[in-house]
Amino acid sequence: MIAVELRKLFRRPRTWVTIGLLNGLPVLVAVLLALTDLAPRPGEGPVFLSAVLTNGTLYPLAALAIVLPLFLPIAVSVVAGEAVAGEAQAGTLRYLLARPAGRTRLLIAKLVAVIAFVLVTVVVVAAVGYLTGQLLFDVSPIGGTALSGTTLTSQEIAGRTLLAIGYVTVSMLGVAAFALFFSTLTDSPLGATLGALAVLIASSLLFTLDAASAFAPYLPTRYWLAFVDLFRDPVLWRDVVRGVALQGVYVVVLVGAAWANFTTKDVTS
Repeated sequence: MIAVELRKLFRRPRTWVTIGLLNGLPVLVAVLLALTDLAPRPGEGPVFLSAVLTNGTLYPLAALAIVLPLFLPIAVSVVAGEAVAGEAQAGTLRYLLARPAGRTRLLIAKLVAVIAFVLVTVVVVAAVGYLTGQLLFDVSPIGGTALSGTTLTSQEIAGRTLLAIGYVTVSMLGVAAFALFFSTLTDSPLGATLGALAVLIASSLLFTLDAASAFAPYLPTRYWLAFVDLFRDPVLWRDVVRGVALQGVYVVVLVGAAWANFTTKDVTS
C-alpha cells in the first residue's frame, strides 16, 4: 500500500509542478542579485547575504530560507491536507477501507507518502539552489566563509548543508502533521489545508507579540530558521536542538490524534 501511495503521489503532474514553482522564486532572486545592483557589496549588509554572495556554495541555505516562511509550508499543507480528505471528497475512501489492510495501514501509507514529498521537495530546492549558486555567484575553490566570519572547508559546508536539509525536513513534518490531523476531521482537502495554514499564520503573528512571550518557545514556527545557526563557527546548537524536539512533540501528538480519530470515525464517503 505504501508503494501505491508513493506512485500515486509522484505520478501526478501537479506534484512536480508544485516543486517546480517552489524552485522558481529562489532562482529568480539569484538572477536579480547577480544581474542587478540590488545586492550589497561584499562585507556590507546582512552577514548572511554577504556570505552567500561571496560563496555560491552557500546558496542552498538562501534558497531554503526564501521558501521556508510561506511557500514551502503551503505546498506541504496542500499535499498532507489532501491525504485523507481528498479520498473522502472523491468518494474512494470507503473502497480503500474495504480492503483487508485496514485504517491504520492506510494512514501509515499516507503518512509515508507525505514524508517522502517533504524530503524530495526540500532536497530538490537545495540541489537547485546549489546549481544556481555555482552558476551565478563566486565560488571559493578551497572553502567558504561561515556566518561568523571564519572559514569553512568544502567538506564542512557540505556536511552542514545536509544537516540543514534534514532540519528543514523535520520542521515541515510538523506542518504535515497539522494538515494530516485536519484531513481526518473533514471531507474537504481545502478545509484541511486552510486549517493547517491558519495555525501557522497564528503562530507567526503571536511570535511577534510581547504578550505571547510566555508561550512563544512552544509555537510551531518558532525555530524554523534556526538551521542558519548550523553555518556559524562554532555551530550554535541550542535553537537547533530545541526546534527538532518541538517538532518531534507536534508530530507525535498530532499523528496520534489523527490515528485515534481516523480509526474510530464513521466513513460515509
